[in-house]
Amino acid sequence: MVDVETRTEPKPPTRDPVTRSAALWATVVAVPVAILVGLLIFSQLRPGDAGGTAAPAASATQPAVAPSTPVQMAAPKLAARTAQVCLAVTSQLPTRVRDLAPRRVSAGHEQNAAYGEPPITVACGVAQPRLCKSLTETGSGCVPLDTELMTMNRVCWYANQQATATTFTTMDREVPVQVTVPKQYPQAAQWANEFSDTVVKTDKSLTEGLPTGCA
Repeated sequence: MVDVETRTEPKPPTRDPVTRSAALWATVVAVPVAILVGLLIFSQLRPGDAGGTAAPAASATQPAVAPSTPVQMAAPKLAARTAQVCLAVTSQLPTRVRDLAPRRVSAGHEQNAAYGEPPITVACGVAQPRLCKSLTETGSGCVPLDTELMTMNRVCWYANQQATATTFTTMDREVPVQVTVPKQYPQAAQWANEFSDTVVKTDKSLTEGLPTGCA
């Protein structure tokens, strides 16, 4: 005779209503919090950012404000050919030099120009610089023989440093052009070089009599 044991099916565990209610409330609270955290992280990441760091905003350089008063410049009478070349030079000058706006000049707009404050000036048709005859010649305004001339963008310049400005004068052009850069501007030669391209386009290079430093 085989005994048959009647097995009673186990009843599912009874859930504590208090525990179940707490779990539901935890879920209700956790989901919105997770969404808010995700939105916060997403708002911090922008396209093109590396590691969540916002890219720096580009800032435009504001042009320096120049006075409306004209810059005082001399305007000696020029010979016909010189005046023609100078008109070509001034008509091709840049409308702005870096962030410096053009200025009105007191006289000779066909041969003079100015930019910014303090003004960087351009004068066409000035006296042709003369090389000194010897190393000992002084006081005549000539260009010292031991001066190192500067060739920038195919233009040979003589830089004469003074107390308040550096004056750059072309040494290799049919009509001399002079650029005066006040001491307030660092790297004065680079400012003078802003006008080299215009000089090359409008003022012929000398074919003879060039100083040794310009060859």
